[in-house]
Order: sequence, then structure tokens, then C-alpha cells
Amino acid sequence: MAKHVESKKVYFTVFVVLMVLTFITIQVAFMDLGWLNNILALGIAVCKATLVALFFMHVRYSTRLTWVVILGGLFWLGIMIALTLSDYLTRSWLTYPGH
Repeated sequence: MAKHVESKKVYFTVFVVLMVLTFITIQVAFMDLGWLNNILALGIAVCKATLVALFFMHVRYSTRLTWVVILGGLFWLGIMIALTLSDYLTRSWLTYPGH
């Protein structure tokens, strides 16, 4: 199986983007955006994880089976999050703002 080789420029560019996203995450952590803080931090974390997987873990040029395994894992993660939230959000002892 032939391996795809990325140039150093691509790796340095991805590294710089990861550092910029880390800086943005730190800046957002010190802002009071209410409930948007968590959403924004998780969104940035997903972008960073995607970049790491695609370039540093070489998923971008891997086989379709690797993509199927990754998508299966993400699907399973979605199921686990949905089940956890369905339990947490239906507890009667919780009080929610505005309810």
C-alpha cells in the first residue's frame, strides 16, 4: 500500500491553525457569553480534533474502511450523548431557568 506524504508546509500550516484555535479557545474562556461559552468551546474542539485526525493521523488519504470505522465511532458517540441527555433532561428534580 502506497503511503501519501504531505509536505512540511502543510504540517506547519495545520500546526499554526491549531495554535490560533487554541488561542481563541483561551480568549473565549475568559469572556462571559452565557450558555454560548460551552457551545463555542466544543465547536472549536471539534474543529481541532478534525484537523488532528485528518492530517496528523493521516485519515485524509486512508482507505474507505478507515472512514467507515471513524464514522461508526462518531455515530456511536452520538447515540451515547443522546441517551445521556435523554436521561439527564428528564429528571424531575432538576430545575431549569425559565421553567
